[in-house]
Amino acid sequence: MDKKFGLDEFIGLTIRAARKAADLKIVDVCQMSGISQGMISKIENAQVSPSLDSLNRLCDAIGLPISQLLNKYDRPEGDAQFTKSGEGLEVVRRGTNKGHEYRLLNYQRGGTRNFELFLVIMNDLAEVFPSFSHPGEESVYVTEGSLTYRHGNHIYRLEVGDSLTFEGDVPHGPEQLHSVPVKLLSFINYSGH
Repeated sequence: MDKKFGLDEFIGLTIRAARKAADLKIVDVCQMSGISQGMISKIENAQVSPSLDSLNRLCDAIGLPISQLLNKYDRPEGDAQFTKSGEGLEVVRRGTNKGHEYRLLNYQRGGTRNFELFLVIMNDLAEVFPSFSHPGEESVYVTEGSLTYRHGNHIYRLEVGDSLTFEGDVPHGPEQLHSVPVKLLSFINYSGH
């Protein structure tokens, strides 16, 4: 249901949907709530504004907690970026070679959000990787394969399900691939930098 409905319409639609989900007829709700069939019909069709007492009795009769009656009424619209599998923007970065692919899955700059999310795919066991350095904080999460990853003077063995979070201004990057293809999600947060 959508906020484009007025409050009476929203309440009516919600009551009707809950009544039907409970497999109840208007006559059943009438008997359980003590509210006339005509009044229930008018409430469901947004022809009247029900009192709180009537709403409470209707909700009890149909098994809908009154606290849930309006929980979706003023829900924000939302604004999301959706990227279908395989459709991320291919990005050419320093160090992108044959067998090494960066896909920008989404990003948001401006306001209080400031991030990039990449799917990085590496296939060449013999590839020599450069070091990367950039502002912000980065997190990588391995979804397939295994590799050794360098951050500064530390080396980490990353397997499927492992993650690593670090400051991006310290030189970092893959050191060696062990099991290909390696797929990792790279999330870079630039806020505060």
